[in-house]
Order: sequence, then structure tokens, then C-alpha cells
Amino acid sequence: MPARGAKWGRVADQRVQQLQHQVRVKEERIVELETENSILHLKLAEYQEMIGKSNREATRFYFLYNEKQYLQRNIHSTLIKLYQVIQKLKQDIKEFHSSCLELIRNYQDQYRVCLSEIVTAVHRTQLYNEALQSHQSRAVHLEKCLQEINEQYQIEKQKRKLLHNSLVETVLVKCNRPGHPLINKTYNFERVYGPAESQRTVFGEIRPLLMSLLDGYNVCIMAYGQTGSGKSYTMLGPHLPDDPALSLDSHGDLGIIPRAAEELFRLISENPSRSPEVEVSIVEIYNNEIFDLLAKDSCTLVSGVKRDVITTKEGKKELSRLTYKSVSSAVALMGLVAGGLRLRVKHPTLVHTDSSRSHLVITVTLTAASPPDSSHQQPNPMLKELICPSAPRTAGGEGPRASRRASSPGAGPVGAAGPPRQAQARLQLVDLAGSECVGASGVTGLALRETSCINRSLAALADVLGALAERRGHVPYRNSRLTHFLQDSIGGDAKLLVMLCVSPCQKHLAETLQCLGFGSRARQVQRGQAKRGVPASGKSK
Repeated sequence: MPARGAKWGRVADQRVQQLQHQVRVKEERIVELETENSILHLKLAEYQEMIGKSNREATRFYFLYNEKQYLQRNIHSTLIKLYQVIQKLKQDIKEFHSSCLELIRNYQDQYRVCLSEIVTAVHRTQLYNEALQSHQSRAVHLEKCLQEINEQYQIEKQKRKLLHNSLVETVLVKCNRPGHPLINKTYNFERVYGPAESQRTVFGEIRPLLMSLLDGYNVCIMAYGQTGSGKSYTMLGPHLPDDPALSLDSHGDLGIIPRAAEELFRLISENPSRSPEVEVSIVEIYNNEIFDLLAKDSCTLVSGVKRDVITTKEGKKELSRLTYKSVSSAVALMGLVAGGLRLRVKHPTLVHTDSSRSHLVITVTLTAASPPDSSHQQPNPMLKELICPSAPRTAGGEGPRASRRASSPGAGPVGAAGPPRQAQARLQLVDLAGSECVGASGVTGLALRETSCINRSLAALADVLGALAERRGHVPYRNSRLTHFLQDSIGGDAKLLVMLCVSPCQKHLAETLQCLGFGSRARQVQRGQAKRGVPASGKSK
């Protein structure tokens, strides 16, 4: 029994220990549950607070819901429309998205193409730069060669000038006067025309000057000689008919002026790109006074309106308030010339039945855009003087005209200044009045005064050429209105050509020798190189 009781005692102890362990576990569990309970109470309190808030929110939402229901009942139709708009916008957005994708693809394609072009352009630019450097090197070499050629040209030009002066034509004058020994005098000129030479041949020497005119150079052509030696015939040809077109059709005897007009407009028509504006002025110098034959009030007067020579700010000689007329054809130009000739003073003398009593100056002005780098162009050498020993006498005429002149200082509108960056080239065609021997011409009274003025002006012209030939410090341009007006052409930058017209008759020997002496003096004048026109100034129209 004691052993059995001990066994049960151990079992009881173990049982007690197990129960105590379980109690401890339960107590720990109770503690955990109490902790969880406390946490649950806290959460419960939070949930209750949240429920309270939810109830308040539910109440607010309830009111909002009621308000929404109210609004929905009022804007149901609007929402339907809005829904339709939204659907349409969605469709548009979808299409826009597709378009954007297409544009992006196109942009990417174009970007690749442009990138390829840029690469190509860069490569081409590199090639151009290389070529430019090569051209620049070539240009430097060419400039050096050009300089050497110019130096050679100047040397050759001097040689050619010396050779040219040695290759001249000679005029032999047999001075066989009663009571005097026979003397042969010779005069050398660049070109001598005989009686059989045609007007076309004479103009052939002048044609290159018109090309120079279009290139921008000033040109002056004048005829000098005694009365009746053929100056007007050489310059104008036979009597101009009332219709200028008829004179241009009769090509046989046309003079320098109508042929120059026809050739000028022919050259202009061959190059329409430059198409310069062509303007004409016509003046006569009568009794040492200058008259504008194109002035607007000339139609009411016997002759033109008096003008004065002025000096422009560029130092050029011009006439105050001179009238210029625009022309677009040779016929129009010759129409103005014919009108001016009808106003030119003429009188019959014993030497010539239709003697011009004034110097006629026809000025053709070309105005065009100033060519680039024109100041660097090499001008052509000066042209030569020509001699026409036996030109035919003038045929026909308008008959005598009244010699009384009327001046109108206020006549002639004042023109506005021309457009900037324009250049002018001027062609002056001068038909000088003939030198006369008073005893041979038989003039008296007013005609005698005309002869005196003509001879004095021609003597002044000879004095000017003599001063230029001798390189005097003072050139007497102002001794005559003729030389003052033609100062820029005689001693300036124009290409000057002098036609000498002489008679082969023995009775005109003195006048012939005087004319040939004038030509020899003109040949001795050493003038500078011709220059291109400068920017244009204003003029009267």
C-alpha cells in the first residue's frame, strides 16, 4: 500500500504540476485576452466615432443626394446632350490621336530626309570651300597676270600711238595765187575723205562712238568749216522733210545725225536689259547768246528761249532751265531735230543761199542704272579728228528767217532731281556755223553783226584748242558762249571727234587754209582718257 500510495502521490504531483502549468498558461492567455479586449474597446470606440462621422456624412450625403436628384431631374436633358458631346469629343480625340501618330511618322520621315540633305549640303559646302579657295588662288594669279598685261598694254599703246601718228593721210594744198610763187602746203590727219566718198562711209568711222556712248562715255562730234563747205550736209544730209520717217527711209544721203539716231536705237533694241532713257535738247548759239529751241513757249516765238550757262556742284557746265524731251525712237528724235531746225536762224548770202547763222548743238542724254564697278573699267583711247575736204554743198533749206530774238528768262519748267544711283552718258552733235569772209559773203547790217559773232566764236574755239595744245595754265573758255557751253566736251572727259569740211575751189583757198590750220591745231591737243558717266542730276522737262 505504501508503495502504491507513493506512486499515486507522484502521479498527483505531476497532475498538480500540469494543472499549475495549465493555470499559468490560462492566466497568460487571460492577460493576452484582456489586452486584446482593451485594444478591441479602443477600436470599438474608434469605430463608434467613425460610425458617428459616417452617420453625419450619410446625413450630408443624403441631403446632397436629394439635391442631386433634384438637379438630375432638371438637367437630365442637358446631361444627355453633354454625353453626346463627350462621345463626339472622344471620337475626335481618337481621330486626333491617329492624325498625330501619322504626323509624327511623317515628321520622322522628313527629319531623316532633311538630315540626309544637311549631310549632303555640308559635304557640298566643303567641296565649295575647297573650290573657292582654289578660285581665290586663281583670282590672285589672274590679277597679277592682269596687272602685267595692263603694263604691257600701256607700253604697246604708246608704241601704237607713235605708229598711228606715223600712219596718217595727207592733204596737199597748192597755193597758186596771182603774183605769188607756187607753194605746196601739206596737212596730216587720221582720215581724209574725197568728193566721191559716201555719207555711209563717213558714218562708218563714227559708229564705234555710239557703242562707247552706250557703255557710259560722253561723246562729242562737231563739224567745222567755211560757209557752204558741206557741214550741215555732213551732219544732217539733205533738207529734212516734214515727216521725219521719210528722211530715215532715204538711206543714201543721210547725214551723221539721222544715221546716229537710227544706229543708237538699233543698239538699244539689241540689248533691252539696259534700255536707257533717251532725252534730247536742242540749242543754237546766235550772236553769242544761247537759245533753247525746245522750250514750251517756242511755238509762239520766232525762235527759241534764251538760256544761260551755269556750273553744277560737280563742276560741269549746263544750261539753266534747259528743256529736255524724252524720245523712244529715231523717228521721234528726228522729229524734234526737224522742229528745232525750223527755228534755226538762216539767211541767204553771196556764198550760200541758205546759210545757217548760228551754231546748232543737239544733245542726246542717256540715263540708266549705274553699272557696278564702272570706275574700274578701262576707258577706250581718245578718238581722232577727221577731215572731209570736198563734202557736197547743202541742198535745199527753209529759206531766210527773222533774226530778231526774244528772250524769256522765266520760261521753261524746273525739273526735279533724278533718282539716285543713275549714270548719264551724253552725245553732243554740233553743226557749227561757217566761217565767212565779209567781202565774199556780201553781208551788211544785221547780217554783218551775225558774221562778226560767228567768226569771233570760231576764233575763240581755235584759241581754246591752241591753249590746250600748248598746255597753258589758263584756257579761255569764257571768251565765247560757244566754248563755255562746250567746255566739258572740248577739254573735259568726252570722246571728241572733229569733222573738217573744206572746199577744193581755188577761190576759197584762204578759208581752206584757215580750216586746215584749225584742224592741225586740234590734232595737237593731248587730252586725258575718257571717263564713264557720273550719277545723274536733275533737269528740266
